[in-house]
Amino acid sequence: MTVDPKSMSCHEFQQQMSDLIGSGADLQDHPHLRGCDLCRALLNDLETIAEAARQLFPIQQPEEGLWERIESAIKQEDGSAIPE
Repeated sequence: MTVDPKSMSCHEFQQQMSDLIGSGADLQDHPHLRGCDLCRALLNDLETIAEAARQLFPIQQPEEGLWERIESAIKQEDGSAIPE
């Protein structure tokens, strides 16, 4: 059963919030948030926490050739490759 976003209670909205955030939807325009200061403040707090976490743990790309070295090491352990 789908709940009408305009008539959602705070509990219903908060139950769906993680799915809504994960979907990439722009929640600032969500009908429930337009009229609910409590949930709007909660979302702002969650966005602040998420941004702080991104700054603490920046995304790093693996160094060049890492996956090839891993594959080579696995093959050597399996005996399916001759060491160079």
